Amino acid sequence: MAQVLEFKLPDLGEGLTEAEITRWLVQVGDVVEVDQPVVEVETAKAMVEVPCPYAGVITARFGEEGTELPVGAPLLTVAVGTPAVGAPASGGAADDALSEAADAPAAADESSGNVLVGYGTGAAPARRRRIRPARDVAAGSPAARREAPVARAEARAEAPASGPGRSLDAGHGTGSVGHSTESAGHGTEFEEGPVPVISPLVRKLARENGVDLRDLAGSGPDGLILRADVEDVMRAAAAAPLAAPAPATATARTTATGLGATFGSTREGAPAARRAAGSGTRVPLRGVRGAVADKLSRSRREIPDATTWVDADATELMHARVAMNAAGGPKVSLLALFARICTAALARHPELNSRVDMEAREIVQLDEVHLGFAAQTERGLVVPVVRDAHARDTESLSAEFARLSESARAGTLTPGELTGSTFTLNNYGVFGVDGSTPIINHPEAAMLGVGRIVPKPWVHQGELAVRQVVQLSLTFDHRVCDGGTAGGFLRFVADCVEQPAVLLRKV
Repeated sequence: MAQVLEFKLPDLGEGLTEAEITRWLVQVGDVVEVDQPVVEVETAKAMVEVPCPYAGVITARFGEEGTELPVGAPLLTVAVGTPAVGAPASGGAADDALSEAADAPAAADESSGNVLVGYGTGAAPARRRRIRPARDVAAGSPAARREAPVARAEARAEAPASGPGRSLDAGHGTGSVGHSTESAGHGTEFEEGPVPVISPLVRKLARENGVDLRDLAGSGPDGLILRADVEDVMRAAAAAPLAAPAPATATARTTATGLGATFGSTREGAPAARRAAGSGTRVPLRGVRGAVADKLSRSRREIPDATTWVDADATELMHARVAMNAAGGPKVSLLALFARICTAALARHPELNSRVDMEAREIVQLDEVHLGFAAQTERGLVVPVVRDAHARDTESLSAEFARLSESARAGTLTPGELTGSTFTLNNYGVFGVDGSTPIINHPEAAMLGVGRIVPKPWVHQGELAVRQVVQLSLTFDHRVCDGGTAGGFLRFVADCVEQPAVLLRKV
């Protein structure tokens, strides 16, 4: 008899606690081998293909594309040891397989123990699955779970606010915790105990929009409430025709005071239809965009930053680059030249290659320079990291920039390539702008910004001439240094740009 093993979302490392399913690579009924990628997920750091540690037939998948799952949540189940693999399993067959394996222990020795190599994961732990009665299985199908919250929201929008109150009944405990059922004679009944929610973000979304989680039957495994369940109720409440406002009771508090207020009603109960046209579009802050939002908000809260800038004549630097590339060998990028100047400047001003430990009330000056550089991608802004930039020459820096930039565009950067920077170089000149006051990449102490290089009138050797001019800016943490240090750093960078031979003193 086949044994059904459950594979959970493994630890993705770097403190990541959740991931969004972007693409399933297998279907229910597919045959998989050990370490075969089964799903592609997006974390706050990168896109990752997750391999399965078991070989067998896929009997169930948990979560649709676009669903966020926490680390440790079930991803799929695999029937191993079956003599007939390869036959597509229907939904009923998959449910039967799960029921048969309800008491089967997870055999750790059948896994590769190598899920996401380098991320510290192993075989999935054993998990006992409760067998639900037939009535709960029918009501708990994915289609039924998706339709239930919307149907209840529409019913509540049409029902009078003074209807029967809620009653708690622990006798309906055969389903998953928090699963609600409708009773014609007794109003709405709920199970006692905590409501199963996939993540604190979903709980927060429900709280901010007045959604009572006890009204929902989650569409996730074992009735787990997903973000999509809460958003379904929000959409249903926005689309439902709004009747004249009535005094809100315990039964109607979700529709009358929570969702109504969110989608345009005033505190006095004015209809939301008047403002529905200007309600706008909600874009979830998750994945890379959510991580950037969190990091920039934290930087702005914690770091007292200041910015200083200077214009520099980059004509000689441009000539030096042309001469380097004309000599043969790998091409040298302009970004690599600025990176080489940065590492030399940080050697003279190590205060800017540091971070602040407020708990110990210490400034930690770092020995290595791990240089981050801002890269704009279709998924949002990412900061790949060039490790040990201080120990690399210009050609090595150029090659590493090219490799990381290509990985960033392809969305294949690993979490290790996106974390651990000690100083960031931001070339916003590629966007056609001259200057900027960027937000420091927390927990670093400074960021050098490089604007576009354009021909401008400039006094050169006592005469007015057209020169290639660039604006440089340094945003720094005022806790680690004062203006004198920041100005000295930026002046050294500008001198190297204007006279690249200055770098020869540090070679």
